[in-house]
Amino acid sequence: MKKEKLNRIDKMLELPKEVYSNMPKISIMGFDEMLIENFKGILEYEEFYIKISTYIGIININGYNLNLENMTNDDIKVTGQIESFEFERLTD
Repeated sequence: MKKEKLNRIDKMLELPKEVYSNMPKISIMGFDEMLIENFKGILEYEEFYIKISTYIGIININGYNLNLENMTNDDIKVTGQIESFEFERLTD
Protein backbone atom coordinates (compact mmCIF):
# COMPACT_ATOMS: atom_id res chain seq x y z
CA MET A 1 0.00 0.00 0.00
CA LYS A 2 2.79 2.44 0.91
CA LYS A 3 4.64 1.77 -2.37
CA GLU A 4 1.47 2.38 -4.42
CA LYS A 5 0.93 5.71 -2.66
CA LEU A 6 4.55 6.71 -3.32
CA ASN A 7 4.21 5.82 -7.02
CA ARG A 8 1.09 7.98 -7.34
CA ILE A 9 2.77 10.93 -5.65
CA ASP A 10 5.83 10.58 -7.89
CA LYS A 11 3.68 10.50 -11.01
CA MET A 12 1.76 13.58 -9.88
CA LEU A 13 4.99 15.47 -9.22
CA GLU A 14 6.57 14.03 -12.41
CA LEU A 15 9.77 13.10 -10.60
CA PRO A 16 12.32 11.04 -12.55
CA LYS A 17 12.70 7.50 -11.21
CA GLU A 18 16.40 7.97 -10.39
CA VAL A 19 15.47 10.76 -7.94
CA TYR A 20 13.37 8.59 -5.62
CA SER A 21 14.99 5.17 -6.18
CA ASN A 22 18.46 3.63 -6.27
CA MET A 23 18.26 2.98 -10.01
CA PRO A 24 21.47 4.14 -11.71
CA LYS A 25 21.28 6.70 -14.49
CA ILE A 26 24.09 6.72 -17.07
CA SER A 27 24.71 9.69 -19.34
CA ILE A 28 27.29 9.38 -22.12
CA MET A 29 28.76 12.39 -23.89
CA GLY A 30 30.55 11.17 -27.00
CA PHE A 31 33.43 8.78 -26.40
CA ASP A 32 35.12 10.98 -23.81
CA GLU A 33 32.79 11.31 -20.84
CA MET A 34 30.34 9.21 -18.83
CA LEU A 35 28.31 10.31 -15.81
CA ILE A 36 26.92 7.61 -13.51
CA GLU A 37 24.33 8.66 -10.94
CA ASN A 38 23.29 6.48 -7.96
CA PHE A 39 26.44 4.36 -7.76
CA LYS A 40 27.53 2.38 -4.67
CA GLY A 41 31.28 2.19 -5.00
CA ILE A 42 34.40 1.69 -7.09
CA LEU A 43 35.49 -1.94 -7.29
CA GLU A 44 38.53 -1.55 -9.60
CA TYR A 45 40.30 1.44 -11.06
CA GLU A 46 43.05 1.27 -13.66
CA GLU A 47 44.00 3.63 -16.49
CA PHE A 48 42.41 1.20 -18.98
CA TYR A 49 39.60 -0.41 -16.92
CA ILE A 50 37.10 0.79 -14.31
CA LYS A 51 34.58 -1.38 -12.48
CA ILE A 52 31.76 0.45 -10.67
CA SER A 53 29.14 -1.11 -8.39
CA THR A 54 25.52 0.06 -8.51
CA TYR A 55 22.44 -1.09 -6.61
CA ILE A 56 21.33 -3.29 -9.52
CA GLY A 57 24.64 -4.53 -10.90
CA ILE A 58 28.16 -3.70 -12.02
CA ILE A 59 29.31 -1.40 -14.81
CA ASN A 60 32.58 -2.29 -16.56
CA ILE A 61 34.25 0.50 -18.55
CA ASN A 62 37.16 -0.14 -20.93
CA GLY A 63 39.34 2.45 -22.64
CA TYR A 64 42.52 4.51 -22.44
CA ASN A 65 43.62 7.26 -20.04
CA LEU A 66 40.48 6.73 -17.94
CA ASN A 67 40.06 9.05 -14.97
CA LEU A 68 37.49 9.44 -12.20
CA GLU A 69 36.40 13.05 -11.72
CA ASN A 70 33.76 15.01 -9.82
CA MET A 71 32.91 12.23 -7.37
CA THR A 72 30.15 12.81 -4.83
CA ASN A 73 28.22 10.36 -2.66
CA ASP A 74 25.70 9.90 -5.47
CA ASP A 75 27.45 10.35 -8.81
CA ILE A 76 30.78 9.93 -10.52
CA LYS A 77 32.19 11.17 -13.81
CA VAL A 78 34.51 9.00 -15.93
CA THR A 79 36.65 10.77 -18.53
CA GLY A 80 39.19 9.52 -21.08
CA GLN A 81 38.94 7.54 -24.29
CA ILE A 82 36.00 5.24 -23.58
CA GLU A 83 36.10 2.26 -25.92
CA SER A 84 33.29 0.12 -24.48
CA PHE A 85 31.18 -0.57 -21.42
CA GLU A 86 29.01 -3.44 -20.25
CA PHE A 87 26.59 -4.26 -17.46
CA GLU A 88 26.61 -7.24 -15.12
CA ARG A 89 23.16 -7.72 -13.65
CA LEU A 90 22.96 -8.80 -10.01
CA THR A 91 21.28 -12.18 -9.65
CA ASP A 92 18.69 -12.76 -6.96
